[in-house]
Amino acid sequence: MTACGQPTAAPPPSPSPSTLANAQVNPANIGRVRGILPAGYELADMGGPASPVAYWGFGPGWVIEPSQCTMFASPPTDEATTRAWSASGPGGIVHAVVTGSPAAPVAFDPAVLAECGQWTAASGNTTGTVHLIDAPAIDGATTVGMATEATTVVEGGTATSTTASTFCAYLGDYLAFVTVVDDPGSPNPPLGVEFASDLLVETVSALRG
Repeated sequence: MTACGQPTAAPPPSPSPSTLANAQVNPANIGRVRGILPAGYELADMGGPASPVAYWGFGPGWVIEPSQCTMFASPPTDEATTRAWSASGPGGIVHAVVTGSPAAPVAFDPAVLAECGQWTAASGNTTGTVHLIDAPAIDGATTVGMATEATTVVEGGTATSTTASTFCAYLGDYLAFVTVVDDPGSPNPPLGVEFASDLLVETVSALRG
């Protein structure tokens, strides 16, 4: 898939309807999956607002084009119930988040997905492209995958590029998502797309556990 240019069709989400579609989700369980990380990672709990676009490196005032793709870049979150953790280490930076609640559900709109096969994000000196990628199939969930390439131009014209993999699972009233950001300056191999995909699967399992 191209990251930018002519519009391309979005890959279909991975819906897996079953009796698990309305399974109970316990946001407090999200910390259980931290054991999947390799050794050498520093961990931190997070709370409050959380969004993929912020984890991709875009600051306040970001602009998404087309604007309807904001649904995936910065989904509405219930700050009171959002639970998250992050970790940084040799293979990059990891974020795992669950948000939403029966009182403030996070909805999935398949019509918007069809319009967001690829799109752009920008803030300040940072610009990037996002395109949809295949997401892991999870029983009772609709899953979406995104690959992001961002470039920041600093003083003197030096450009720094980063890549990120984000996978989302819509779980009834809740949304779980994980983002893995590669460190372009690290000599170590990145955790990569497969790790991010596996982390989402493990996260959903823990939330339902």
